[in-house]
Amino acid sequence: MIYGIGLDGEGRCRHYHTACDVVALKCGKCQEYFACYQCHDQLRNHLFEPVSVADDTPVICGSCRHLLTYEEYKKGACAYCHHAFNPKCQLHETIYFLKE
Repeated sequence: MIYGIGLDGEGRCRHYHTACDVVALKCGKCQEYFACYQCHDQLRNHLFEPVSVADDTPVICGSCRHLLTYEEYKKGACAYCHHAFNPKCQLHETIYFLKE
């Protein structure tokens, strides 16, 4: 399940809602998927914590709902439905991923 504020059918939220904003990311603390860290921080009583890149499923595609590895996510499109991901998400990578 994807959580967020003002979600559409592909997991876009009120903060990020371009055609390519279909990635939901796992919070390392609560292990739930959110459209973005801002939605998480407004909906939960703790701040978003990055998840390890070694986590088996740190990302979910909002378009097809398949769980993705970090390596699959980094390819820039869903390995299952081929929906493109927003390349600008890389600007926030340190918020979402913890590199050991």
